[in-house]
Amino acid sequence: MDPKGVQSELVLILDFGSQYTHLITRRVRSLNVFSLCISGTSSLETIVGHNPKVVILSGGPHSVHSPDSPTFPYGFVEWAQSSGCFVLGICYGLQLMVQSLGGVVQVGQKQEYGRMEIEVEKTMGMFGGKRVGDRQVVWMSHGDEAVQLPDGFEVLARSQQGAVAAVANPAKRFYGLQYHPEVTHSPEGMETLRYFLFDVCGVTAGWKMENILDEEIKVIKGMVGPEDLVICALSGGVDSTVAATLVHRAIGDRLHCVFVDNGLLRYKERERVIETFERDLHLPVTCVDASERFLSELKGVVDPEMKRKIIGKEFISIFDTFAHNLEEKLEKKPAYLVQGTLYPDVIESCPPPGSGRTHSHTIKSHHNVGGLPKDMKLKLIEPLKLLFKDEVRQLGRILNVPEAFLKRHPFPGPGLAVRVLGDVTQGNALDILRQVDEIFIQSIKDAGLYDTIWQAFAVFLPVRSVGVQGDQRTHSHVVALRAVTSQDGMTADWYYFEHKFLDDVARKICNSVRGVNRVVQDITSKPPSTIEWE
Repeated sequence: MDPKGVQSELVLILDFGSQYTHLITRRVRSLNVFSLCISGTSSLETIVGHNPKVVILSGGPHSVHSPDSPTFPYGFVEWAQSSGCFVLGICYGLQLMVQSLGGVVQVGQKQEYGRMEIEVEKTMGMFGGKRVGDRQVVWMSHGDEAVQLPDGFEVLARSQQGAVAAVANPAKRFYGLQYHPEVTHSPEGMETLRYFLFDVCGVTAGWKMENILDEEIKVIKGMVGPEDLVICALSGGVDSTVAATLVHRAIGDRLHCVFVDNGLLRYKERERVIETFERDLHLPVTCVDASERFLSELKGVVDPEMKRKIIGKEFISIFDTFAHNLEEKLEKKPAYLVQGTLYPDVIESCPPPGSGRTHSHTIKSHHNVGGLPKDMKLKLIEPLKLLFKDEVRQLGRILNVPEAFLKRHPFPGPGLAVRVLGDVTQGNALDILRQVDEIFIQSIKDAGLYDTIWQAFAVFLPVRSVGVQGDQRTHSHVVALRAVTSQDGMTADWYYFEHKFLDDVARKICNSVRGVNRVVQDITSKPPSTIEWE
C-alpha cells in the first residue's frame, strides 16, 4: 500500500517510545482518517516526504533533560510553520515542544500517574467546544512538567494538582496535552481527538476500506509484471487468506498458493484449512508436508527468538524450493512472495533503541518480519502491512471472504512452537497441546463465546506437578488456558470466564488428555504481558 495513494489527509505520529503510541495510530484511523507511525528521530526529509496535514509527537519514557533523549530533527519547527502543518504534542511530546520552543520543563513537585481530573481554563483549541470550569478525568503518566510556556502559548487546562494539562499556540498551530487522550482511561479522549482533527485542523476523513482495496489492487498491478508469477504463503489464518484473495483479484491465476504443514499446527488444522480453501474460497493450493524438517531444526531449541528465526528461515527455504519446482513445471520463474504481514507484526518486530528506527524495544521477531533472510530470492508483496487485524477483517468482507472464516481467532505463524514453552520436540508436548487446545476451543464454541473472545488458546508449560488420578500418584504436565478481548491486538484484557465453564473445561482436559493433571488460567493483560507466551 502506498500511503500517498490513500484518499485521506495524513496524520503522522512521531514515536518517542510510549507504550501507547500505536493506540494513537489506531484511534485516528477509527475516525476514518489515515495515520502512520514512524520513528520520532526520522529525518526532516522523511517527515516532509509524507506530506502530513497533522504531526503528533508521542509520549515516551524519557526526560527532555537527559542528554540522549530523542527529539524531532533540526528545522522541524520552521517547516511545520511554513507548510501549514498542525502539531500536537502528547505527554513527552508536549514537554519536548515546550522545551524546544524556549519554555521551561522541570521535575514536577508532585508526579502524576494514573487517573487525574483536569479543569478547563480557556475555551479554545482542543477545548473550543467546552466551557470554562468543565472537568474531565484523564490518564496521566509523567514526572516532568511544563512550568513556563514559550511566547505565544496559553494554558488551556490544569490538573487538580495545578500542573499544566493542555496548551495551545493557535497562531503557530502548535498544541499540547500532558495526558493521554488515546487510552480508554481518558473517557473523553476520543472526543478531544475528534474535535482537534476536524474542528481545529480541518482534516477531511477519507480512510475507507473500499479506497484501500482499489488502491492496493492498483499498487499490485503496477508492481507485478503482466506475465510475472507470484506465490502466496497461506497459513490458514485470516491475514494470509485475505492477502491471497486480494492478490488473486489483482492478477488472477498467476497466483500460486502453498500451504506448509510445519508439524506445529493445531488439531486437524491441515485437513480443515485445505477443505476451506477449496470449498469456500476456490483458491488452488499446493500442500507441502515439511513437519519432519521443521521439527528437526527446532530440536533442542528453547529460546523463543531463536525458534521464530529458525521457522522464518525454513519457511522461506521451502518457498524458494516451491518456486523452483513451479519454474520447471511452467517454464517461468516466480518473482514474488505474498505474505499476510500486519502493522502490529512490523511494530513488535522493530529494532531496539540505537538502531536508528525507533525508541521502542523489540517485543518479538515475527517469523514473517524478523525471521526473513537477507539473501531471499523472492521479492515480497505485503498488501496488509499497514493494517490492523480488525481492518483486515473489514477488507475481507469487501472481498467476500466467508464471515465464519474472518471470525477465526488469530493463529501465529510459528504455530504451536510459541505455545510450547521450551523444546517443542521433547516428549509428546505437541500432541498433548493439540488435544488440550481442541477441548478448550470447542468448549468455547459450545458455550457461544467464540465470537466474543478475540483470541483463545492453550499453552504447554515446561513443568510437572504432583496429582492424584485413579487413586494413584501422578507426576504430570501443567497446561495454561489463555483467552483475551482486544480490538487490534496492540492491547488486550483477559477474558473473564464463569467459574462453572472453567471447572467443566479443566475436568474434560484432565479426564481426556493422558499426561495432564493440572490446568491453570492466564489472567494477565497486554501490557504487561504479550498475548502469546513466546
